[in-house]
Amino acid sequence: MRKTTKKTMRRLLAGLTAGLALAAVGEQTASAQEILLTGPLAGAPAVRKLRLYREGRIEVAPAISFTLLDEYQRTMLAGLRVNYNLTDWFALGVWGGFGALKLNTGLTDRVQDVNQGRRDIEAQRPAGSGPSVSRRLTATNMGPNFEDQIGTIDWIASPQITAVPFRGKLALFQNIYLDTDLYFFAGPAFVGVSERKECDPDGGKPCQSNDPAVYERESRVAIAPTFGLGFTFYVNKWNAIGFEWRGVPFARNTGGFDNHGGGPDAKFPDQKVNSDDRDFKFNQMLTLSYNFYFPQQYRVSE
Repeated sequence: MRKTTKKTMRRLLAGLTAGLALAAVGEQTASAQEILLTGPLAGAPAVRKLRLYREGRIEVAPAISFTLLDEYQRTMLAGLRVNYNLTDWFALGVWGGFGALKLNTGLTDRVQDVNQGRRDIEAQRPAGSGPSVSRRLTATNMGPNFEDQIGTIDWIASPQITAVPFRGKLALFQNIYLDTDLYFFAGPAFVGVSERKECDPDGGKPCQSNDPAVYERESRVAIAPTFGLGFTFYVNKWNAIGFEWRGVPFARNTGGFDNHGGGPDAKFPDQKVNSDDRDFKFNQMLTLSYNFYFPQQYRVSE
């Protein structure tokens, strides 16, 4: 009986000790919660005296964009971005640009050199002998001047929304500090494109000729999504430098070639040039801008 009594007493003491410990922990937790709810920091904002560079301001940003990873022609677009910042983290606006400068890539120059060499050889063939095999194989795809038939981006216009989830400071040389933010944008894009005009021998529109007019381009408007991200580096109260990457994916015929339309699944040439010959391209560009904000004075949070 004594042993049983001792064991019972030990268990009671252990249970009492554990209960007191839990009660102490519970009191500490409740006390901590009480401080958070009623202390001097209750309801205080995460940051005080924050410079609201965007909220309630209009952003006007002249910009220059450069296309990336082009096959046959690089394009520099001169443009403008206009945003109205509803809050410091959300804006509505429009961006656009037109092709101010177009530069051929090395591949374009190489293709034209080979094309001209074949035509020079063709000119030396005896009269009445007909075109050579190489000329017959490339006649549909290649006119006298390859540069005149390659696809180009002429202009872009895009309404877009902008979200600014991150902002902070950038330190340069541990002496110069710039306020900066990271933003994302997206919207539909209307793209003015020039491509080789459609031809169909069965429809009375030849695709092979010594006449350069057969290989000329025509314009169309493509609709595509556009999206990207950018950084803003604030120089002063109403000026900033912007840098952004943009994607505009859509299908186009960059070389003016007969790529598809025939054979199984239309994956082989069909001796015609039309919309079937467009390939999906993930068009990309980098943009450098100098931003102006109106009114010129920003607000400061509490």
